[in-house]
Amino acid sequence: MDLAAFTRSLARQRPPDGLGLALQALWWDMRGDWGEAHRCAQEQEDAAGAWVHAYLHRSEGDAANAGYWYRRAGKPAASGPLEAEREAIAKALLGEA
Repeated sequence: MDLAAFTRSLARQRPPDGLGLALQALWWDMRGDWGEAHRCAQEQEDAAGAWVHAYLHRSEGDAANAGYWYRRAGKPAASGPLEAEREAIAKALLGEA
């Protein structure tokens, strides 16, 4: 799946089959369900889950918590537009970056 297909899938009621929890978290975030996005990110206990978790806390304005998760992900804290960060994460997780 590429980013265009991932974005088109937002018209569905549920994330497409086969997505890992980190991508499911981004999917739910893009659908406006921060709570479900956070639940999915928390369940994926690796660097990808931590990266999405960091983005989610940054999006809610909790910079300190986001910083913790960026460190866990081994990523620098993002400071650009949230949409650009979300797209970069999605591309990386989809193997496009």
